[in-house]
Amino acid sequence: MTQDIRTEPAARRPGGRSARVRGAVLDTTLRELAEVGYAALSLEAIAQRAGVNKTTLYRRWGSREGLVLNAMLERGQREVPIPDTGSLRGDLAAYATEIVVASRTPVVEATIRTVASVGDREPRIADASRGFWRTRFEFAGEVVRRAIARGEVPPDTDPNLVVETVVASVYFRLLLSGDELDDGYVDRLAAFVAAGASAAGGAQR
Repeated sequence: MTQDIRTEPAARRPGGRSARVRGAVLDTTLRELAEVGYAALSLEAIAQRAGVNKTTLYRRWGSREGLVLNAMLERGQREVPIPDTGSLRGDLAAYATEIVVASRTPVVEATIRTVASVGDREPRIADASRGFWRTRFEFAGEVVRRAIARGEVPPDTDPNLVVETVVASVYFRLLLSGDELDDGYVDRLAAFVAAGASAAGGAQR
């Protein structure tokens, strides 16, 4: 039987009581996820903490999975600050720093670990994660497109690959190796990726 998972548009929140309730529930979902983990996450606790009736959650989102999915999509479509330091190396370092800072907040770290641990068993959670990263990469790719326009890297440089290399390196340390994510590492990573993009050109594809 197909599970009833309802999604709502994750666009900018309009005004009004309904929008405030929706925003409160989605924010509460991520905070609760950060505190108790996905396995212990319950609609009852979210409803109580958000100050709404549990039936409201079932009616609008259908299930725990649907609620987490919507919360992730909402976060994925929020505006992402794009650094503009004047160089690809500087932009990548600033972007990596932003990721490191965000990953240390309980809500973001919990979301990352949820996707890593249950994504293979919850296809809709995995889909939400892919949608999140498509949005992030589209925004962040602007730093590479600007580098192409400045002549720092070849015209056929793949923006997604450059950004993905930075993101993957940070999350490897966060989720797997546990090695330090300090400013020195961020600077070395940015220098390495920027130099590789400049040298590789067409070889990236």
